Amino acid sequence: MTGKQKANVNLSVFILYVFGFILIWEWLRPLDELTDTSNMGIFLAFLILSLILSFFHIKFFISGLLKVSFIVYFLHFLYYEGSFLQLNWISSFIEEFLLNFQIMFDTNWPALSPLFRSFLLFILLWLMTYLIEYWFITKRKIFVFFFMTLIYITVLDTYTPYEADGAIVRTVIAGFAALGILTLLRTLEKEGIAKERPFFQKWISLLLSFVALSIVVGFVAPKADPIWPDPVPFIKSYSQNDAANGEQTVGYGTDDSRLGGPFKGDDTIVFTSEVDTEHYWRIESKDIYTGKGWVSSSEGVTRIPFEDRADVPFSLINENAGIVSEEETSNVKKRQEFSYMMYPLGLQQIHAGFNNSFEMEPTTGKIYSLEAYSTVSLNSYSVSYVKPEYSVTTLMETKSAEAYDGQDELVAQYTQLPAKLPSRVKELAMEITADKEDWFSKARAIESYFGNAGFVYDQVNVAIPEDQDDYVDQFLFETKSGYCDNFSSSMVVMLRSLGIPARWVKGYTEGEFITTNSEDRREYEITNNNAHSWVEVYFPNVGWMEFEPTIGFTNNVDLNFDNNEQTQNTNQQEPELPKQQEKPAEQNKNDAVEKDASFSFMNVWTSTRLFLQEHWLGVIASLSVLFLAIFFLYKKKANWLPFYFLWKYKNKKTDENFEKAYLVLLKQMNNYGLKRRKEQTLRDYAQYIDEFFSTNDMGKLTRRYEQFMYKGSLQEGSWIELKQYWENLIKKTIS
Repeated sequence: MTGKQKANVNLSVFILYVFGFILIWEWLRPLDELTDTSNMGIFLAFLILSLILSFFHIKFFISGLLKVSFIVYFLHFLYYEGSFLQLNWISSFIEEFLLNFQIMFDTNWPALSPLFRSFLLFILLWLMTYLIEYWFITKRKIFVFFFMTLIYITVLDTYTPYEADGAIVRTVIAGFAALGILTLLRTLEKEGIAKERPFFQKWISLLLSFVALSIVVGFVAPKADPIWPDPVPFIKSYSQNDAANGEQTVGYGTDDSRLGGPFKGDDTIVFTSEVDTEHYWRIESKDIYTGKGWVSSSEGVTRIPFEDRADVPFSLINENAGIVSEEETSNVKKRQEFSYMMYPLGLQQIHAGFNNSFEMEPTTGKIYSLEAYSTVSLNSYSVSYVKPEYSVTTLMETKSAEAYDGQDELVAQYTQLPAKLPSRVKELAMEITADKEDWFSKARAIESYFGNAGFVYDQVNVAIPEDQDDYVDQFLFETKSGYCDNFSSSMVVMLRSLGIPARWVKGYTEGEFITTNSEDRREYEITNNNAHSWVEVYFPNVGWMEFEPTIGFTNNVDLNFDNNEQTQNTNQQEPELPKQQEKPAEQNKNDAVEKDASFSFMNVWTSTRLFLQEHWLGVIASLSVLFLAIFFLYKKKANWLPFYFLWKYKNKKTDENFEKAYLVLLKQMNNYGLKRRKEQTLRDYAQYIDEFFSTNDMGKLTRRYEQFMYKGSLQEGSWIELKQYWENLIKKTIS
């Protein structure tokens, strides 16, 4: 087979890999809509990487190392905080894997953690690339896979909300085109037809024309009405008792008196937003913990009215030296009907329309929209607020309840706990904060505790406490598996057990980034899946401050570390640290360099992650272009490799280069299409080459190479003598 014929086959194989990618992608597309699977771009990138490695036949050791590195890195990216290079996450990573292997062997599939499920999806995609290579390239058959893909998407289209109209068209195009190319390759191999470019081009042109015509006819032709009735309404009516079995649907709800139990995801859009910077959307807080859930003490209390564009009748943060605030605005467009408002911490005014007014529940902070003194759902509104930046120095000044002088009622309200709270909850809180003096450091210690103590974020394997169980106690000491309600309630209760005022807050996260508009404002889409709960802690000098204990979530609180020595030594009685100077100067220098490097790396990492979230389609497109460029270079290697070899050996003068140059020449002849048969000796092969090019250069080089192989050495000056023959043959392989 000549170099051009081989290039034609390689082009066909490349096209088959592309169609294989399209078919696998059709299996992945519904996951984003029907399950809680997110970050689908990462899995697609892994699939592309696997197919590229398979196409170029990269050795298993190298390709396996690349794939494993990709999987480990992005599992850390998805489920762990902090730098990948710090390595302090490895022990927790291994522990979670061992636990999930045990769960898998017990066939308790619903209990598998999200991290392990992502790992299994990576492995599945890894196996799929081998199946693609086996079905498409080795066996030259894909009908079974093509047929299974059609069944898969049509069943989903029938029985789920997934709209598969486009998927069916894409699958038919990719499937029939791949079948045609495979038929072409099988015919060529069976009949021994020369694989020339004109033949390929004619076949591909006819094939694509036939597929295009079939699609056009399919769209234009009249369609018969369905013979069978739609089975979905019956199935839905049959399964309406899911809620009675303890399974809920995710989203904002008003009854939190009994928490726990699994829930189903729901990607229904609740509202969209335009913001200057990301923030959580607050709806209400609750102050009474019952041991099973949360209720509010403000039920029956008169709501406080206020007008549109008037200052809200409450302040969640205090403006003083301990806090710096920046005024910002956010816009909301609702997609569903409800009369309550979503707003960020630091709310000042709501702008909806001069005909609108508002009422606020004094304890929960829940705000309702009114029109003509009746509650109404607003289609859109904007909020102006101050984004706080907290002084760590001021936060760390609070070390006891004495700081809340004159605020006894507030402290009592937000340190309430049930009398039957198990004592081990407080004992755990004291153990976590044993080396912390100020309340801010204690809150930070409890916030970070959940990420290092074997807790697992799970929406399915979540217990419902029995009558004798406490919701927080059960989560902290028995299950260690749950979602935001478990984590946030546990942090609030532990803080309250230490006498620190804290409350449980409900609302939505910032949502999913969509785009940046012409005004350089960021647009987000918030769905029921973004419903969330978190913690607010009260500090007398700054007001309320958000904390985020839930694994996998990060709030947007800005801290001003205005006294580095103090923040590094939160367990000291006084903020001044004169003894710190006793530390060797060289060690201080190394610590500073390490911290600066870590800080710089985190900034780069944050910027990179944000860029990937905003431009993942562009990144995939760029990678595809890069892959095509690599493929083009690989396809045309017979054209440019000779120039590279000539440049490489141009100034080589020592005889040691002869052996390497001769082996390079053999490989280049093979790339050119002059393959050496297994039974053919080097001398016979040299004669074949010389007859092909009408020279005797290959024979001269081969005889000298045989002498070198038998004697183990060359006559001095051999390479200089033979170099011209070698260059002549290399130049003849230039197409």
